Amino acid sequence: MELLQRLVAIPSFSKEEDQTAECINTFLIQKGIATNRIGNNVFAQNKYFDESKPTVLLNSHHDTVKPNAGYTKDPFLPVIENGKLFGLGSNDAGGALVSLVAAFCHFYEHTRLKYNLVMAATAEEETSGSDGIEAVLPHLPTIDCALVGEPTGMHLAVAERGLMVLDCVATGRSGHAARNEGDNALYKALGDIEWIKEYTFPDVSPLLGPVKMSVTVIETSNKAHNVVPHVCTFVVDVRVNEMYSLEQALKKIQSSIQSNVTPRSLRLRSSIIEQAHPLVQAGFALGRESYGSPTTSDKALMPFPALKIGPGDSARSHTADEFIYVHEIGQGIDLYIQLLNQLL
Repeated sequence: MELLQRLVAIPSFSKEEDQTAECINTFLIQKGIATNRIGNNVFAQNKYFDESKPTVLLNSHHDTVKPNAGYTKDPFLPVIENGKLFGLGSNDAGGALVSLVAAFCHFYEHTRLKYNLVMAATAEEETSGSDGIEAVLPHLPTIDCALVGEPTGMHLAVAERGLMVLDCVATGRSGHAARNEGDNALYKALGDIEWIKEYTFPDVSPLLGPVKMSVTVIETSNKAHNVVPHVCTFVVDVRVNEMYSLEQALKKIQSSIQSNVTPRSLRLRSSIIEQAHPLVQAGFALGRESYGSPTTSDKALMPFPALKIGPGDSARSHTADEFIYVHEIGQGIDLYIQLLNQLL
């Protein structure tokens, strides 16, 4: 709890996490743990690391979004009221991060582990930046599977939607609005937006449901009210289930609308860990339930099986007066240790 309060008190927006990285690094060193740091990412491995054994990665992030305008409390003042710890990043994903750190410390000096453990507190998760988990993975030993700490109520997020953000540009011809001149790019964009609103990808995932497309931003080139716009841009948030690759979804959209469509990235792919995997089975043995997560995390960037699980509730993430219950931290630590004990 003290570590979490320290982290909440330090602003750590994505790409600006140097102070929280140092806080985590110092905490581990004070516990007698040898650490490594790559940029704003801190990682360590168990004391008796054995290269002949498989390795489990324990990962969560210490960056946050910026506080929204609805805050009534100081987002950087970690106060406890009625069993709740308030503060930016307390729920997403500070609670999961410190719980994983506590579990890692618990196992750090064990001499008879069947698996090695690597703890990685990483940056830039909220912006899917390239200097977060992707920058760390090349410096780690071979990872066989991972626990990704995010607020799931300590249930098992076995599948996760992929994310593709599309920048779309509709092009027309400008003219005077009073004389019915030009070719209105806004109207072209509206036709494309209507298709995005109405189209349904046929393959529905039993865990993640259908592919979801949402137009979230629209702008024209105009500043004047009496000019027909010659350019209209809009942004589409596409959440892809595991039935489609990002490339397949992109091809369908590009072939179906008039606007020029450019993806910002094809990195954040949908992911799934098999129900028979030992991590999932260990969770089931503890009475946890599995589900498909609509949100995207660093799990999408991991080229090995990963289970998303952590204390807190994703519905509180990015909300005003974000909080996590104190008892959720205790539950998170206990369940992480019990789950790893099933393996170790």
